[in-house]
Amino acid sequence: MKALLTALREGRLIELPEADKRRSLEYLAHLIEAVPDLAGSPDLGEAVLAREAALNTGIGLGVACPHVRASGAGELLCAVGWTPVGIDYGARDAGKVHLVVMYYIPDAQKGTYLKEVSQLAAAVQKQGGIQSIATADDLSDVRDQLLDWVTAAVEAGAPEARARMIRLEAKTAVADGAPMAGAPGQIVSLTLVGWDDKLLALAQSPELVEALEKDAELPAIVKQRLSFERAGWRLIYRSAATFAPNRVLYEFLALKL
Repeated sequence: MKALLTALREGRLIELPEADKRRSLEYLAHLIEAVPDLAGSPDLGEAVLAREAALNTGIGLGVACPHVRASGAGELLCAVGWTPVGIDYGARDAGKVHLVVMYYIPDAQKGTYLKEVSQLAAAVQKQGGIQSIATADDLSDVRDQLLDWVTAAVEAGAPEARARMIRLEAKTAVADGAPMAGAPGQIVSLTLVGWDDKLLALAQSPELVEALEKDAELPAIVKQRLSFERAGWRLIYRSAATFAPNRVLYEFLALKL
């Protein structure tokens, strides 16, 4: 379960801000798109939604594993979304989904992906579901439980000492300052309204709004309609719409670094 462990270490675990299936998949796709090696990649969100429309990826017991395939080489990547409310996902057992593990699968990683998902399903079945995660106090608790799953999977195929080492490495990454996505304000929707050389920022994070509205260089950057980093956030471009007389509304996803 290397991809899941990497996602936990690199901060690709979030509390989903909306209990809506489509929006949740879009959020996780944007998290994967933000991985530096995938800069400039096609819209993963649309690809995931198209595949989901063809085949529901709810595997039951409160878990879904949406995915998108890509040609060529590269690393197997994943992003994890948690919601205590639960998503009406249309899963085969008709239960709500509380954990969404999205995978980006290069052709060369198909075998690795199948092994990882089988290990994930086995971990869920061993626990009898994810009730403990669904009712977790916060994202830190979810992360610890997922690390237990990773450890159990490693123990099944490696010496116990190696499993303990992997868990220690993951916990050390947090202590050393690895990003913990999903804390309050960690991932938020951001709307920017631009006119002339001015910008108005709308978001649930006062810290982000204040930083952006004080940034004199931002209007010129936003006009490029690209993803970029600013004030300790990664701003992931999503769309833009023009309104009379000269207003432009930009939609971004903001990820705290």
